Amino acid sequence: MIWFKFLLCLAVILFAGTKLARYGDVIAEKTGLGRIWIGLLLIAAITTMPEMVTGISAAALVASPDLALGTLLGSCLFNISILALLDILNRQTPVLTEASPRHIASASWGILLIAIAGGGILAGRELPGLALGWVGIPSIIILLVYLIGIRRILLSERSHQPSVKNAGPLRYGNVSAGATYLRFALSAAAVIAAGIWLAFIGDEIAEVTGWGASFVGSLFLAITTSAPEMVVAITALRIRAVDMAVADVLGANMLDIAVIFLVDIAYSQGFILASVSRSHLVTAAVVVVMNIVVIAGIRARKRRKTFVFISWYALVLIGLYIFGVYALFTLK
Repeated sequence: MIWFKFLLCLAVILFAGTKLARYGDVIAEKTGLGRIWIGLLLIAAITTMPEMVTGISAAALVASPDLALGTLLGSCLFNISILALLDILNRQTPVLTEASPRHIASASWGILLIAIAGGGILAGRELPGLALGWVGIPSIIILLVYLIGIRRILLSERSHQPSVKNAGPLRYGNVSAGATYLRFALSAAAVIAAGIWLAFIGDEIAEVTGWGASFVGSLFLAITTSAPEMVVAITALRIRAVDMAVADVLGANMLDIAVIFLVDIAYSQGFILASVSRSHLVTAAVVVVMNIVVIAGIRARKRRKTFVFISWYALVLIGLYIFGVYALFTLK
């Protein structure tokens, strides 16, 4: 029965996530905000809800900091590997060649956020009193850096709004704005509800595996809670909204790390980064390297794929993901 519920959730996310990407593309055109803004903030916030709920519930209800942090960091690991899948599906050119160079800012801020989280894990073991009340100072710094980073990126995107508005004929000129907003809201609600339900089902499945909390959180729960990001990104690619797909992945990663602050508040037994296994440093390090690879892929602007159907950076991302999963399994 539990596997039926699992498949049902995935079916709902597949249907609603597809609609979410399409209506998000319409909103990007109607508002003139652009696909990067919509993907980085609006859609990323929606697709990250399952990770947030799973992380908070793991900290507050299960009192498992490793499961909570593993879900968030593992989702970052899986999310970036989605870019490798997009590259394989994008047959014409390397997918990051079609993406705007402005995504480098999002990837760079993501590196900084993950580095702070990793530093918090290291410092937490040596300085467990590095907190205000029970909330760790690194968690507070993560939230502040996220807000600063998002503000700077969105201010930069605002300067590109005129070019978005005047970029040729409208694709959705005959589509009603009011109906689009309503359908987007309904699709978002379905994705959030199914994603949260999927997170709890994943937690139930994980309980019977007997694996370590770090590995379960970083692999199984991370993959299930990242299902919305994957569906939205693939759909965005199919409608040629590459910037929205990449922005959703990188924006979701930034938000996943920012959620550590909320998880720290929910975990009332102390500074959460001081309470987790150092095996999470492996995930953090791999995610940092993956972000660097993404930046290199965007900068390269290669017109052809390295191996006919896949680019060099996609192969590296897949290899890093496999390495991260293997390392976590051996360290669990």
